[in-house]
Amino acid sequence: QVQLVESGGGSVQAGGSLRLSCTASRIRADCWGWFRQAPGKEPEGVATLDHRGVTTYTDSVKGRFTISRDSTKNILYLQMNSLNPDDAAMYYCAAGSKWGGCPVSVEFLYSGQGTQVTVSS
Repeated sequence: QVQLVESGGGSVQAGGSLRLSCTASRIRADCWGWFRQAPGKEPEGVATLDHRGVTTYTDSVKGRFTISRDSTKNILYLQMNSLNPDDAAMYYCAAGSKWGGCPVSVEFLYSGQGTQVTVSS
């Protein structure tokens, strides 16, 4: 079955960086992305990458986060720089657009178990 496994989360101080990775198995998709969920909050789309290489980001991470993918290894990345406490959340890798298109608010068909990101001030 489809498998998405995230890694790279951890605890950093404000201003620090982390790179999340997501290894995908048994899936081909035209839309890949990351979303996050903080305690007591709704899930929030963070970044997406479509099959043409077009990326989208939620406003709060523009200029700080970069989504990329190594298609030869089927690994999705999220480079996160200048982290602040508002970025703290469980981050999920996801793939497959449920309704077509690949906006940052896309609803995904598949997602992983998540990796925790903690940012201390």
